[in-house]
Amino acid sequence: MRTPYRLGLAGVAAVSLLAAGCSTNASSSSGGYNWSNATSAASGGGMSALIKAAKSEGTLNVIALPNDWANYGTIIKDFTAKYGIKVNSIDPSDSSAQEVTQIQQKKGTSLAADVLDIGNSVATASTALFAPYKVAEWADIPDGLKQPDGLYYADYGGYMSVGYDSAKFGTITSLNQLLGSKFKNAVALNGNPTEANAALNGVLMASLAEGGSVSDIGPGVSFFGKLKKAGNFNPVQATQSTIKTGATPVVFNWDYLNTAAAVGQPASTWKVFIPANATLGGFYDQAINKNAPHPAAARLWEEFLYSQAGVGGQNLWLQGGARPAEQQAMTTAGTIDQTAAAALPPVTGTPVFPTEAQATAAATYLAANWAKAVS
Repeated sequence: MRTPYRLGLAGVAAVSLLAAGCSTNASSSSGGYNWSNATSAASGGGMSALIKAAKSEGTLNVIALPNDWANYGTIIKDFTAKYGIKVNSIDPSDSSAQEVTQIQQKKGTSLAADVLDIGNSVATASTALFAPYKVAEWADIPDGLKQPDGLYYADYGGYMSVGYDSAKFGTITSLNQLLGSKFKNAVALNGNPTEANAALNGVLMASLAEGGSVSDIGPGVSFFGKLKKAGNFNPVQATQSTIKTGATPVVFNWDYLNTAAAVGQPASTWKVFIPANATLGGFYDQAINKNAPHPAAARLWEEFLYSQAGVGGQNLWLQGGARPAEQQAMTTAGTIDQTAAAALPPVTGTPVFPTEAQATAAATYLAANWAKAVS
């Protein structure tokens, strides 16, 4: 699954988540314009020209997008239905780092990914590989969630949470409850936090709850040490399957991956809790491969993802339980899917978003201390 291996989701400043062959980009031209050079739809003649060029290319290569991740299955289907463009989904389980490796290794071929959905820390380290592009809704993406030149920009995000079977455990209102005897072998992360970014952020959330900070993950490691000593920590990687069998009935994960629909559990019993004293957030980013084999389709894909109208990508992410980057602007404009927004787990605390440096320091600390804490 992509969940445990999506590395590099450092938080950003918050304001509110084939056949091989050489590619010459011949199909990227429309009326003599090469869409590889487009920094906006307007620069290439407008949306009509972009749509025409993208349809002429007829194909889009995406990577690391599982169908059950943030509603991407529906997003891909709706994009194809609207524009008639075939979407090739490459290696859905890849990490952000593997996305970067893929476009480097497949450079100059039709197999390279056109677009990336990528963790922020990986994005900031890989800008030389990206093409600057500003979608029509650029102004509605908060300044803290976009690179000023348009090399990458936040798409969707969420908050670290605890998903749990309320029929078995009642209502959870504090992480300290998880130290109780009824949680024997029940509490799981969605991977090893020394390898999996979401799991690392689960430990960071525990650190905040224990009086630590995003600059000090030590209390979080100590908390999981207490869980281990109490016999409550389950080192099994939490998946939909382990949740279904009851092996991991309490899971630390991003809220949009912890919804009842995402884990395949009834909404009547599967609940999601975001601690008020540990409200930890993070966003993923979009970027366009500067050597995209289908540059017009890549740009049209971004326009679709950031569209607020009707069932545009912003509301589709929202319907998948993720919080779109343009949520604040959509709420103000009245374009947000109010039903989907109302279904989001409530956030009552002050959100904290780790910087890249803080996430790196946390990873370094975990590498040295995690195993001995939970062994």
